[in-house]
Amino acid sequence: MAQQGQSSADREPGSPRCDGLDSSLSRRRALVQVHWAVFLFGLAGLFGKGLAWPATAIVLGRTGLAAAALGLGLGWQRQRLWSHRKRDGLGLALLGVLLAFHWVSFFRSIQLSTVAIGLLTFSSFPVFVTVLEPMFFGTPWRRRDGILALLVVLGVALVVPEYRLGSDVTLGAVWGLLSGLSFALLQLLNRGQRQRYSALTIAFQQNLFACLSLLVWIAVNPLPNFGITRTDWLWLLVLGVLCTAIAHTLFIESLSVLRTQVASVISGLEPVYGIILAALLLGEIPTVRTILGGGLILGTTMLASWQGSRETE
Repeated sequence: MAQQGQSSADREPGSPRCDGLDSSLSRRRALVQVHWAVFLFGLAGLFGKGLAWPATAIVLGRTGLAAAALGLGLGWQRQRLWSHRKRDGLGLALLGVLLAFHWVSFFRSIQLSTVAIGLLTFSSFPVFVTVLEPMFFGTPWRRRDGILALLVVLGVALVVPEYRLGSDVTLGAVWGLLSGLSFALLQLLNRGQRQRYSALTIAFQQNLFACLSLLVWIAVNPLPNFGITRTDWLWLLVLGVLCTAIAHTLFIESLSVLRTQVASVISGLEPVYGIILAALLLGEIPTVRTILGGGLILGTTMLASWQGSRETE
């Protein structure tokens, strides 16, 4: 049996080193982290059904708790909380308003339709990025981008079971697409900020400004009366801290080890996790049509993510 703690001086010439083992374990841990993060992101969709609150109230609580948790984490790590330029601060404040709209539209989509429809229509965001990127950064438009966009449109057409303007399901799908569009805009507009600040600093400020913008909105448009129980506060704590702050931290940390391509493909599992959890916990069984349309959306968006990250790298 080999003796533990063998030094490099005692190692025989030509014997294999164990550096690769540490690297492998690090990669394995990063893979576990990103899967947990995506699982928690998918779990967040269930709160649209589990919390009988208006979407604005859910997002207000989520962003407030997430900002508090992220702020404490940044303080503990002695990282920068605030942007060092006023222009950046204004930009992050506006992006915080966009983040608030993104999450309100996401939960509104789920409340009007189902967890499956809300998650699948939101998952169209990589294709929105592909379509909008040439407008923002002057990258060349390619025929492939148009084909990917058309495939997602076809997938959404299959996911939506009926087409009536007064139908909640149709409105839910529209809100889901708006959620995907707003998230795509966040990804594109965040590029400049990522070059100057850490992802956690950006997340903290955007969650804080999202919370503040919703407080202003609710002051002008008061919420209707709704019941609040201790269980509701517990679920909100889980949503804000576990499914937002911790999940975001796990995902960001995994990117220091994993290639963007791998993380992008695993992110495509978010609606899969969410739909499975909704089926088990809420009894929402997706139809065959929803599964077919969802498969087309996920396949197309994962292909777009893989190709985009491959070109970047």
